[in-house]
Amino acid sequence: MSFDIFLVCAPSHEPLVLAEALEAGFASARIVDGGVEFTGDWPDVWRANLMLRGVTRVLARIGSFRAMHLAQLDKRARKIDWASILRPDTPVRVEATCRKSKIYHAGAAQQRIETAIRDTIGAPITKDADIVIKTRIFDDLVSVSIDTSGESLHKRGHKEAVNKAPMRETLAAVFLRQMGYDGTQPVYDPMCGSGTFVIEAAEWARGLAPGRSRSFGFEKLASFDAAAWDAMKSAQQPRDVTARFYGSDRDQGAIAMSQANAKRAGVDDICTFHRAAISDATAPESVSSIGENGIIILNPPYGGRIGDRKMLFSLYGAMGQTLTQNFRGWRVGIITNDAGLAKATGLTFKPMAPPISHGGIKVCLYQTGPL
Repeated sequence: MSFDIFLVCAPSHEPLVLAEALEAGFASARIVDGGVEFTGDWPDVWRANLMLRGVTRVLARIGSFRAMHLAQLDKRARKIDWASILRPDTPVRVEATCRKSKIYHAGAAQQRIETAIRDTIGAPITKDADIVIKTRIFDDLVSVSIDTSGESLHKRGHKEAVNKAPMRETLAAVFLRQMGYDGTQPVYDPMCGSGTFVIEAAEWARGLAPGRSRSFGFEKLASFDAAAWDAMKSAQQPRDVTARFYGSDRDQGAIAMSQANAKRAGVDDICTFHRAAISDATAPESVSSIGENGIIILNPPYGGRIGDRKMLFSLYGAMGQTLTQNFRGWRVGIITNDAGLAKATGLTFKPMAPPISHGGIKVCLYQTGPL
């Protein structure tokens, strides 16, 4: 059984997620409205959830048909083979949206899908169910998909300690890819917070599947094969790593969080964290001594997130001066929502990609060539 599999990602990140999907072997992957799509089967759904770092959710399209009125929606929804997908003892939640269609009442459309599921397999419909059926009606075309991920995929399952305004792991992975990171370069975050960039880069380098420590919604579906899933996870073997990964922060509590998170992620042996203000940041000797320059990436405070904008100009100025003096040959990536603050660093930035939402704030990655 093959069907369309939809990878949800942050707007403007579709080309980067497409590149990741193609690298992972999803050869039919293509950019579509709102994400990336490819054709596959249930093991492909499992593998996408397990392996893809920059994806927010994985949706499986289980039905698609035209419907001009609610009676037609009801009749055709009942033709979906719900028994092969859902279990009768597992609660289900249905969400519906309608746009530019003769069926315009999303609540009525939702009720028809709920009734079709309840009448055909007897599964209970609840508002807090983990299994979510998403029904989208656009231009009279009904697309019925199931969210196979459960919790958002940025929740890797091993980062328990976080600080204020943490970077989501999925966004960290895409920003690293945008910087040209491929798992071989050293990475340093001089404002590491809870260590997201450093740990994400180290996991990527070691070949650790991002979903290895968590459960997924698809495990509650009728199509799930526990033995095949265990075999898929067991087949993922760590790689030897030559690069090393570094983080510093002025807050000792952040360093402790980063160290604990790295240990839970299984990368503490290739990650080094130490306390230091941004003005004291220096290139690690183990990198600079062999002439191997790497990537600096950081998510510093900005006016819409933390602090007074006027007080941040001196911080960004000191940051730019320190990086220029102490990290010759390294490339820098700074995430901020404020072009003025980025300019205050005195660094020369490449043309930017479109902004994306981080915690409800539109931010951009400002990146340089080698310093």
